[in-house]
Amino acid sequence: MAEKVGTSTHYIGQIELENKFPTPEMLERIATALEIDSPQLFSQEFFPIESVQRFQEGVLSRLGTVVAEAITSEMSQLQKMG
Repeated sequence: MAEKVGTSTHYIGQIELENKFPTPEMLERIATALEIDSPQLFSQEFFPIESVQRFQEGVLSRLGTVVAEAITSEMSQLQKMG
C-alpha cells in the first residue's frame, strides 16, 4: 500500500493505528490504490462497521462544524443510494 500511494510504511501504519489522519490528498491516493472512489473509504460495503465509524469520527472531529455537517449529509445520501 505504501508503495502504491507513494509514502512510507511507517506513515500507513500510523494511519492504521489511528495515530495519524491522512490529508484529503492522501485519502484520494489511498482510494486510487484500492481502485475505489474516495467516498467508498467511508462505506460499510468495503470495511467493517466499527472501522468506518471510528474513521468517520476521526474525520469529523478534525473538521469545522459546517463542513462536518455537509459531509455527514452527503454520506447519508450515498448510503441511501448504495
